[in-house]
Amino acid sequence: MQHRIIIKDLSDIDRAAAEFISLIGDNTLVAFYAPMGAGKTTFTTAICRNLGVDESEISSPTFSIVNEYRSSKGESIFHFDFYRITKIPEALDIGFYDYIDSGCLCLMEWPENIEEILPEEAVRVSISVMEDGSRVVTW
Repeated sequence: MQHRIIIKDLSDIDRAAAEFISLIGDNTLVAFYAPMGAGKTTFTTAICRNLGVDESEISSPTFSIVNEYRSSKGESIFHFDFYRITKIPEALDIGFYDYIDSGCLCLMEWPENIEEILPEEAVRVSISVMEDGSRVVTW
């Protein structure tokens, strides 16, 4: 089944994130595909905020590769940014399989860089930028 959420502007992002969370159900592996500047980190931040993570704790893991947050229920959420990963062994060195096998929500930016080890069951999400500046999230 194809899903689609339109984000009109930044004021609409929390609604879109809440809808996204309800639609992905029990899926814990989420891979975001989008060009630079399309809003992967912004949407991930909105998802985490909707799950009760203090926004001041959320940041792009560009240099750390992975950040861990806690939801309002005390559950771990792992936020990955694979932009700087150039070889699969680099992803394995950070314990990639330990994270994705944990059962915790794993939100992954730039999954193209680890495609060959990304599990088939991962929800593959595309974010497109429209001419009017709105975003379309599909999976």
